[in-house]
Amino acid sequence: MFNFKIIEMRKKIYLLSVLLLVAGLSNTWASDIVDILKTESEEEQPMQEVYDFLKKCGHYFIATADGDQPRVRPFGTAAIFEGKLYIQTGKKKNVSRQMRANPKIEICALDLPAGKWLRIAATVVTDDRREAKQHMLDQHPELKSTYSADDDNTHVLYLKEVTATFSSFTGEPKEVKF
Repeated sequence: MFNFKIIEMRKKIYLLSVLLLVAGLSNTWASDIVDILKTESEEEQPMQEVYDFLKKCGHYFIATADGDQPRVRPFGTAAIFEGKLYIQTGKKKNVSRQMRANPKIEICALDLPAGKWLRIAATVVTDDRREAKQHMLDQHPELKSTYSADDDNTHVLYLKEVTATFSSFTGEPKEVKF
């Protein structure tokens, strides 16, 4: 989900800018704010598109490296928090150890009924803040029986340097980056 506080703030700033334009006050300042907000919104769209695809699929596969051996396993967590795409696992798991040793991962999700799939190449970054952990647990309440925002096991990570490729059996691949 979006961080609604940020969205509401942007709406207020946008509305204020529009009102200033209508009133004829500080056209340059108001136009600059509107341009900045449009640019930020455009930058968030690829992440939202990737998140929506992952959520629609429900589960995806994440690949890590264990020395010279690739490892792949199913995941089901994804959330947008503070403008970043997050995943979650347990610090006691091998996948967590592997991502700490080599933060480069790949994700693959398949929407079989639609004949579409998504491949993501990214670098993960650990976020040990309680707020990030709590947000992930709130988005995935089924995890609360195993994890807590206050435990030493909950491992939330955000994706950076993301290249996501949407593919299908019928169309050309579409690549987005964020």
